This record gives sequence, structure tokens and C-alpha cells, in this order.
Amino acid sequence: MNDITDQMQVKPAAKAPAAPAILQVLPALDEGGAERGAIDLARYLVREDWQALVASAGGAGEAKLEEAGAVSIQLPLHSKNPFTIRANIRRLQRVIRQHGVQLVHARSRAPAWSAYYAARRCGVPFVTTCHGVYEGSEGPFKRRYNAIMACGERVIAISEFVAEHLRERYQVPPERLRVIPRGVDTQEFDPAAVSEERRRALIERWNLEPGTKVVMLPGRVVRRKGHTFLLRAIERLRRRNFVCLMVGELEPSSSYPGEVEGLIGATGLREVVRLVGSCEDMPAALMLADVVVAPSTHAPEPFGRIMVEAQAMGKPVIATDIGGLGETLMPAATGWLVPPGDVDELTRALQLALAMPEDARKRLAVRARRFVLRRFTLEQMGKGTLAVYRELLEGGEPDADLIDLASLAA
Repeated sequence: MNDITDQMQVKPAAKAPAAPAILQVLPALDEGGAERGAIDLARYLVREDWQALVASAGGAGEAKLEEAGAVSIQLPLHSKNPFTIRANIRRLQRVIRQHGVQLVHARSRAPAWSAYYAARRCGVPFVTTCHGVYEGSEGPFKRRYNAIMACGERVIAISEFVAEHLRERYQVPPERLRVIPRGVDTQEFDPAAVSEERRRALIERWNLEPGTKVVMLPGRVVRRKGHTFLLRAIERLRRRNFVCLMVGELEPSSSYPGEVEGLIGATGLREVVRLVGSCEDMPAALMLADVVVAPSTHAPEPFGRIMVEAQAMGKPVIATDIGGLGETLMPAATGWLVPPGDVDELTRALQLALAMPEDARKRLAVRARRFVLRRFTLEQMGKGTLAVYRELLEGGEPDADLIDLASLAA
């Protein structure tokens, strides 16, 4: 009697379908919101067994991409030269075809122009993420240049503030617009993850006396971040048993840091306020804060990442009600929202934050971290973005006539 296997027709095992390949495009991989978002999403895609490719002019973030298992492709996507942008269309077409890319996701204007046409020519969906609202966009040329970010078959806004701008300025309809807030790494920004050694290192570096309360303004020392606004409020505070740390990069080519230093001297606050430069260990820095302030004034902030990170560390926050900052906290529950430029209200919020009893501070810490875990995690950002991708990948061919650039720029 023959073995039963001799009588069976054994079929070769079916190949598992290839994981979808997603190409993100942005100018470079240096520090910034778009860059961080691209790297965080690439990590999430790889974890979910998707293929993640990122095309840019390169930068420090390439190592993080490779560590995560994503592919970094260097192209001159940082250039705003029209001839380079045109040449990048062909370069991106080759990348799409060579890697079997199924969807292209643009995060900035110059590379978005190249990616838009490359995606259309290759017949794959095109998605954009709007990380902000662009200043100086009233002229017809600038308006048309900016309009590319409203041309995705899905347009992702990082806040309701940015979404409202897209609805009003570019008439992006609800069926194409999605709001996906930026996520923060709640494992990195976790009080339990910061060792005493890390805290001590910063206490020594910044020469902080034991028991000193700390007001912290994290962010580059640029005018729109509102350093001088905060100084005016601190000047009015009666108490002086605290130190204000302005933590952020000082741009040597700008006159603004000198202006801030001059105001510190003119207001007699040299013993209270310090510009300490940038800090690579922000979770440990935030652990030292008694209150974290985002006193932005001139230009609206599209989102308030540092506000979210501070609340993830259980810290009370104060933010001006401008742009998307107000979406990143719970007023009267995890912090205070003050009108931009209102020195009296900012002073009052600082007084309340510094005078907060320890038991109230502990309750706020629990509320603040719970708020972040409910709304602003990398997991939620990743899931929301994959849901957008699936809408397009499972919904058939992209509509080549969906976007009318001329009407958007009118």
C-alpha cells in the first residue's frame, strides 16, 4: 500500500502578501516637529510590519531610522529651486517603482510638490500632514506654493487650529481632512523613568539650591516663544523664592537673545532668571520644574508639544491661548490658559502655580498624565495615521481629478 502522501498533490505554500510600503518625504532629518513625526511614525510602521521608507536630504535622524528598521533615502528634497523640485519628481518616481511604494506621505511644501506629481504618475495615493500654518501666505505666489499641503487625498492636521486654517484658507472638505494630534513618547516622558542621577546631573549643571522652586520655559530663544512676555510677568511677582530657567538653543545670528538678556538686567532679575542653553535630557529637566510655561505671543503655535511632554511628567502648565496651545491642556484642571500679551493674567497664573499646596500638586500630576495618555500618545498617532492609509489603500485607485490646484490657490 502506497503512503498516503504519494496519492496527494501537495501545493506550494502561498506567499504571504507583501507588507505595504509607505514613503514619507520631508526636507531633512534634523530636529523639528515634522522630522520627529516622520521618525516616530516610521518606528510605528515597522512595529506593525509595514515597510517604512523616508526620503530626505539626510541628517542626524537617519541613525534613528536605521535603528528602527526603516529605510532612509537621500535626495535633495530640502531645495526650493524649481529645477531641483522638477528633477526630484523623477527621482521619487524611481524610488516608488524600485521599492514597490504603495502610498506617498509628504510633510513639507518643497518636497510635497515633487511627491504630488511623482505619486500621480505612479498611480499611488498621496497624503499630506500640515504641521503648521504658514506665515506670509497672502501673496498669490506664496499662496499657491503653500496650497500643495492641502492637495492630499487625505490631509492630516496636527491640531484643530491647523484644521480650521485648512478649511477656511483652502476649503479642504471634511471627507479629506483628518485631525491627528502629535504624539509624545510616554515611556521616555515618564516620572518613573527618570533616575535620581539624571536629576542630580542637571541640578549641579544649573547650580540649583535645594528646595528652590523652578519656573521653566523650554524652547528656542526666538521672539515668538514669548520670553520677554514672561519676564514682564515675573517682574510683577512679589515673591522671589524661585528661579526661572529658560531652556533652549540660543541662535547666534539673532539679536533676540541679547534683547532678552538686556531686559533681564533692566528689570533687576539677574538673580532669578537664567538662560541655560539647550538640554538633551528634557524628561529630567521637566522633573525639576514646578511649573512649565509656553508664553507664545506673536505667531500662533500649531501645537504645544512641550506642554504635552510637561503634563506627561505630571507638571502644571501655563500657556497662552494662541493657535493650538489651548488644545494641549485642561484649563483649571492641569494648568492655566491666559490671553496672549496679558501680563496681569500671566502673573496671576504664576502666583497660583508657585503657591500650589503639595497635595493639590500631586492630584494635578495624576490628572495631567492621565490626560496625555488618553489623547497624545505615539500609539494613538500611529493608529490614526494607519487608519488614514487603509482608507486609501483599501478604497481603490486614487482619483486623479480629486485635487484642483488652481482653485486652491485662487
